[in-house]
Amino acid sequence: MWCIGTITGEYLANMEDVLDVYQQPAEAGVVRLCFDERPCQLLDQVLTPIPPKPNATAKEHQEYLRKGVCNVLLAYNCSTPQKLDT
Repeated sequence: MWCIGTITGEYLANMEDVLDVYQQPAEAGVVRLCFDERPCQLLDQVLTPIPPKPNATAKEHQEYLRKGVCNVLLAYNCSTPQKLDT
């Protein structure tokens, strides 16, 4: 787990090692799996939002109901180049 405390030379060196992995060219038959997670709050409206008038932004009340939490997990192979069909 990476917890950012004091940014030291050792911390920066470790971060550069991670960034170097991302910059390596893809190699046939070599899999580089990346994993990330993000905690999320599940929120609901207390008051029904009023639809915006034309050319105006939507406005929401600052009060909300907390409906729990979840984690979004992502694992992917960053070695496989993706071809986008246009």
